[in-house]
Amino acid sequence: MIKACIFDLDGTIADTLESMAYVANEIMEKFSLKPQPADNFRYYSGEGADMLIRRCLIDAGDPELVHYEEVRELYRRKFDEDPLYKVVPYKDMPETLQKLKHAGLKMAVCSNKPHVAAQKVVKAIYGDLFDEVMGQQEGICRKPAPDGPLKIAEDFGVKPEECMYIGDTKTDMQTGSAAGMYTVGALWGFRDREELENNGADIVAAVPGDLFTIYEEKQHD
Repeated sequence: MIKACIFDLDGTIADTLESMAYVANEIMEKFSLKPQPADNFRYYSGEGADMLIRRCLIDAGDPELVHYEEVRELYRRKFDEDPLYKVVPYKDMPETLQKLKHAGLKMAVCSNKPHVAAQKVVKAIYGDLFDEVMGQQEGICRKPAPDGPLKIAEDFGVKPEECMYIGDTKTDMQTGSAAGMYTVGALWGFRDREELENNGADIVAAVPGDLFTIYEEKQHD
């Protein structure tokens, strides 16, 4: 029986592609580096802001990562100040989350986005819908380590196998699997079905509305 849902943030409950691209490219231009197409950020993201910056710098013309520390600091600062530029929920996601909440599930977000930025984004879009929001922070290994989701399950007083973990990248599928949770791939996000299924998805949801159907079917297992 599923008692809790734990969601990734970027590419799962919020479309942050334009947001990440805008902030990163603004910084690239400060260092006379080449701005990158927004679509590239589908692949830069997923393993935390630091990895995103490394990947972006290499493609932008800094393969030696000479500007890494400066860019990393600027990126984090800008997102902490205003992480909401062009961030929108996916179609039907707010309604689906409300249905899951009304079914009595505990609800959480576990993201590799910096903790302050993650909390601001979720609060701005979804108010107090989520019982816990966990971003990247000291003392908790970032995904794909299962530490974050397992800590959330402990906080909720539920077993890992009673949690449904939902995300859109291989990092998320590896995280959910490592945590021993029922792992759902979000096909509306940044990556494709093949990546999700090859990295541990128990099932793939085509659209947000499928999540409630998957939850209901899982209750009858």
